[in-house]
Amino acid sequence: MYQSQQRFGAPAVSTPALLGQVLGLTGAGFLVTAVMSYLSVQLALPYGVSLIAMLVGFGFLIAITATRRNPAVSLLMFYAFTACEGLGIGPIIGNYAHLDGPGVVVDAAATTGLGMLILGGIVSITSFDFRKLSGIAFGALIGLVIVGLISAFTHWLHPGIYSWATLAVFTLLVLVDFGRIRAGGGGSTAIELATSIYLDSINIFLALLQIFGGRSRDD
Repeated sequence: MYQSQQRFGAPAVSTPALLGQVLGLTGAGFLVTAVMSYLSVQLALPYGVSLIAMLVGFGFLIAITATRRNPAVSLLMFYAFTACEGLGIGPIIGNYAHLDGPGVVVDAAATTGLGMLILGGIVSITSFDFRKLSGIAFGALIGLVIVGLISAFTHWLHPGIYSWATLAVFTLLVLVDFGRIRAGGGGSTAIELATSIYLDSINIFLALLQIFGGRSRDD
């Protein structure tokens, strides 16, 4: 799980224009991820290749910020990152589709999209500044990562419980990120904000995939 930090120095942009840019970039990024995930499943890429893709993608994630002064290069880094993400999560998606049926994947994707729309709507119609929750959200994210690492070696936490915790943390992060967009970006570029929204959505999707997949097997 990755989460971009708040940046400073980007020019002020009107909220509607910024939101349109961010959603357009995020949608294009998801399209790239979907295509690469499909290819990885069709080619039956081993998990080792997927792991390498995720590690390479982390490098592109860092490069998005490092090249923020050159929007064209930063955008290229963003699409390269989303492509690596697609290769990385492709085998996971393929495994769920094989065990639980493709309907589980479709349901998780549709729920993620609907949830993002609802969360964005909540931020737009309320007067509360969700950026005030950024410290809580970041602390919860750090705690989630630590618990996940410990559980990976000790298996003390049920995967379903961890998925619900992931869903809760990244839902909060979505509210914070949409709050940043409503406030004009907080110094972050549209590409950086799109990266944050993209990462939130990917983690929510994977959490829902685990939750829906678990329910399917229980039934």
